[in-house]
Amino acid sequence: MAGQSFDMIVIGAGPGGYVAAIRGAQLGLSVAIVEREHMGGICLNWGCIPTKAMLRSSEVFHLMHRAKEFGLKAEGIGYDLDAVVKRSRGVAKQLNSGVGHLMKKNKVEVVMGEATLSAKGKVSVKTEKGTEELTAKNIILATGARARELPGLEADGERVWTYKHALQPPHMPKKLLVIGSGAIGIEFASFYNTLGADTTVVEVMDRILPVEDAEISAFAKKAFEKQGMKIMQKAVVKSLDRAKDKVTAHIEVGGKVEKHEFDSVISAVGIVGNVEGLGLEKLGVKVDRTHVVTDEYCRTGVEGLYAIGDIAGAPWLAHKASHEGVMVAELIAGKNKVHPVKPTSIAGCTYCHPQVASVGYTEAKAKELGFDVKVGRFPFIGNGKAIALGEPEGLVKTVFDAKTGELLGAHMIGAEVTELIQGYVIGRQLETTEEDLMESVFPHPTLSEMMHESVLDAYDRVIHI
Repeated sequence: MAGQSFDMIVIGAGPGGYVAAIRGAQLGLSVAIVEREHMGGICLNWGCIPTKAMLRSSEVFHLMHRAKEFGLKAEGIGYDLDAVVKRSRGVAKQLNSGVGHLMKKNKVEVVMGEATLSAKGKVSVKTEKGTEELTAKNIILATGARARELPGLEADGERVWTYKHALQPPHMPKKLLVIGSGAIGIEFASFYNTLGADTTVVEVMDRILPVEDAEISAFAKKAFEKQGMKIMQKAVVKSLDRAKDKVTAHIEVGGKVEKHEFDSVISAVGIVGNVEGLGLEKLGVKVDRTHVVTDEYCRTGVEGLYAIGDIAGAPWLAHKASHEGVMVAELIAGKNKVHPVKPTSIAGCTYCHPQVASVGYTEAKAKELGFDVKVGRFPFIGNGKAIALGEPEGLVKTVFDAKTGELLGAHMIGAEVTELIQGYVIGRQLETTEEDLMESVFPHPTLSEMMHESVLDAYDRVIHI
């Protein structure tokens, strides 16, 4: 391996890096990928996948308690947290080995170790066997990100956790504090609350799920409070006093500091890019608030050096990273008509109960940008399939440009909306107008009919409300 040369080297084997490596190999490039810990990265091993496995367990547990509603009988309902965690880790392990298989299948050279950009076009990798020197004309940085830790709120793995600890908890929380109400915080709050933890969510902004449409955030707050969660908005956790079996949180609300006791705390206050130790400064790569600055094609400004995924900034989503990986690989391979990824056409999904999904502009953002908007809404209670499923709680909201009929944004909360949102994603990608959506025939009975009705409502043609 010493001194081996490739057409392309990828640093980081998460959903951005390994996809970039596969696409590069498909296009005939010789490719090496460097990973310091797990094939599949955080998403597959400690993020997207294992959290969804755990949330599925809590969803089934929730449904078991509702058995009587469906004419069924279920007695002695309980759970085994260790077994829930074991299943989650098993799912992650299965997919981890799958990524390794894909690397072999596509003849991608895998190098396990810590990578540094020793010079332009050169990567030095510290492995268990020593240091490997690799060279390539094109290098892709896909090193991802990690949990942000605020001073005084640092995780200790016992009583104060990051997402990693929450995925392998040392105990089941009885009274839980979740700091931060973004997707990660709300998903863990939903999981533990469903399993019986007395859960409080603290959010510094004026509403939970702050990147979502305000109407959806308000709906979510009511739904979570109905489930027994306590929501504290415009609140700041100033400090944590730690004892052997409890944590006292000093929470500032309305200018006053309150003390609340918990036995467990999950800190979910954002992420920071993994930019340290790569040698970026020496090469002149610009870094802004722990994220590499790139253009729309993920170019860093240093010839032959690209950055994709979480290290390259928002939105911090696995599917965004994967598409950027494909785009950069095709750019390197000289493919024609390579299109940059548009952030406003990337869906965001939160797998709490009820689920939340969105794409494009919120109503407020569209107005801020100067659009004259038409807004449509349709409630789950008006949909036959939702009622048959026993899931009548939810809302579909669409935002259109009143002048052109362009779909500016779509926002949903309710059962399976993380699956439904893709219909609107395709609509935005194809530059669909309201006429196209209204003239499309949606199957019955499905939840997707609500997507149709929401469009109809924006133009005063709604049928079922």
